[in-house]
Amino acid sequence: MDDIARRSFIKGASIGALAFTVGGVEVMLTARQARAQGVPLRVLTPGEAETLEAIGDVLAIGARDAGIAHFVDQQLTVPPGFALLSLRVSEVRPPYVDFYRDALAAIETSATAARGRKFGAFTAAEKLEFVARLSHHDIESWRGRPSQALVYSALRNDAVDVVYGTVEGFERLGVPYLPHILPERKW
Repeated sequence: MDDIARRSFIKGASIGALAFTVGGVEVMLTARQARAQGVPLRVLTPGEAETLEAIGDVLAIGARDAGIAHFVDQQLTVPPGFALLSLRVSEVRPPYVDFYRDALAAIETSATAARGRKFGAFTAAEKLEFVARLSHHDIESWRGRPSQALVYSALRNDAVDVVYGTVEGFERLGVPYLPHILPERKW
């Protein structure tokens, strides 16, 4: 990596930027920017992204706009050892896309069994009730793997990461973001 590219990468990493492919070119964007620009997803289907955004917004308000689907999708394209997903430190083994596909399908199957429609079509109160039941492992129609506990935990961590684990998120919480406080380092 040449010196200029390395500096750009380090600067991008310090603001939470990830490498997204836009028109065949790799660019550094935050997940929020990628969503706002309509960067195509590479792994998740539109239906999976819709479910992830809907449940993400219940788990951490603002996760949809912060780009939860783009964050997860981008992380599913990197080697598992470099993924920023909390699954990396769980009992789930790569490929992580299998977990997300199974989890999002289980959410939709359970939502349809409970209310006769997809999770995204639930009212705000119904979404909140569903997520509360998920957090208590109390969805009776849930079948198979992954477990309700793991799905709740992993998706909650993803939502919190994308909403609060950014420079903007730190500012909203009133937490100083240290890379902006420390003097620039010479590499």
